[in-house]
Amino acid sequence: MEGLRKELEKLADPKQAKLLQGYFKTGKGQYGEGDVFLGLRVGKTRKIAKKFSAMALGGVKKSLYSKLHEERLAALLILVQKFEKGDEAAKKKVFDFYLANAKRANNWDLVDLTAPKIAGKWLLERDKGILYRLAGSDNLWERRIAVLSTSAFINRGEFEDCLKISEKLLHDEHDLIHKAVGWMLREIGKKDLAVEESFLKKHYNVMPRTMLRYAIEKFPEPRRKAYLLGKA
Repeated sequence: MEGLRKELEKLADPKQAKLLQGYFKTGKGQYGEGDVFLGLRVGKTRKIAKKFSAMALGGVKKSLYSKLHEERLAALLILVQKFEKGDEAAKKKVFDFYLANAKRANNWDLVDLTAPKIAGKWLLERDKGILYRLAGSDNLWERRIAVLSTSAFINRGEFEDCLKISEKLLHDEHDLIHKAVGWMLREIGKKDLAVEESFLKKHYNVMPRTMLRYAIEKFPEPRRKAYLLGKA
């Protein structure tokens, strides 16, 4: 843990850190309130994480509870590496650990870079009930994990769980969930536009505007306008 932090701190960039503090909404009352950045880009954090891929889960957990954003990201990327390289028992251990500490993936990038690769891949051939429970969580990040994990299913042309979870989250109050659901619906549309439009026609009049905009972002302009004007 200490070695990982020191490696990250060597590459700290105060100017970049200040920009990231704003971009990831770390001000009072914002979703990332209190998050502290060193100013590393993801590529640099990923390289350092690879150097520490053998770190025991105890050390990973300590880093997950760091106040430093990049240290938490590195810890989560180490988990992804352990999952990808591990046998079935190791993958199960990483998956369980990830879910037990899911609330520490407490910014949208931390979720997006890990949920599909750990939770999504583990659940491909397994019962997905845990995602429905996460979708009903009071914790924003657990709900986003539920949505983003379905990316792994979408990549295989399996849309049912994403659509059901999206329906469950239609009236979620948080913008980050609106964006996540809209994004996944857009990904479904890339695979099968008819499936996405079937869902949209049923729900677009009650969907949060941000969710709808994300979902139809790649539509031809006349079709996109029709949805936005309520005339699809």
